[in-house]
Amino acid sequence: MKILVPTKRVPDTDQRITIREDTHQIDDAQLPYIVNPFDAIAIEEAIRIREAGPQEVEIVAVGIGVAEYEKELRTALAMGADRALIIRCDAVLDPWNVAGILKRVVERETPDLVLMGKQAVDDDASQVGQFLAALLDWPQATFASNIECTEKGLRLEREIDAGIETVQIPLPAVVTADLRLNEPRYASLPSILKARKKPIEEIAIEELDYSIEPRVELIALAAPNQTRSCQRVDSVDRLVDALQEVLP
Repeated sequence: MKILVPTKRVPDTDQRITIREDTHQIDDAQLPYIVNPFDAIAIEEAIRIREAGPQEVEIVAVGIGVAEYEKELRTALAMGADRALIIRCDAVLDPWNVAGILKRVVERETPDLVLMGKQAVDDDASQVGQFLAALLDWPQATFASNIECTEKGLRLEREIDAGIETVQIPLPAVVTADLRLNEPRYASLPSILKARKKPIEEIAIEELDYSIEPRVELIALAAPNQTRSCQRVDSVDRLVDALQEVLP
């Protein structure tokens, strides 16, 4: 069984995010980058599937982006991925084009399962998994909070507004991981040292014969307003009056 885990390199959201003067990019001069947390959950789940056995499982981590992406892919290797691929692309990609590139990678690698985070914490689009499944014409299960391998494929639980939904899908399939699926492990120091020596296969986007066609135009970025106006009131009646003054 081969599991392909697409990952995204995202800014560390625990740090303060500021916008450049051109309002088209964040100021990342001193900003650390990490593996998208939902993708780290997907990596962890792939490792757990392998550990549960009995079939042999190969885990391939994939990243699309600049050369600096190597650090985040080595984190995936240190966690337990067997191989890592980087698709070199300097362009800013919208979800449709990310899915299009991943389709080419899937055709190249022929995995049994594509397991990825449900969304990236930088844009919160939550679209790549669904686009990829549609392009591949594969079954999909999104926002998985529990995954179980069966003889017929996968049995999954999804958190929905009405409660927990259980679905059964055949393989090959695309699955996106929810926050409650698991808690990713920390890579041990020996694993980190071994990951530094592992080769990362680099593929130019031209080799995949894919033409980027932007579907989304970024107009501007803006930081949320952090200012607050607070006042203290001494009674419920005064609270109601104050709310009526500020609410439209």
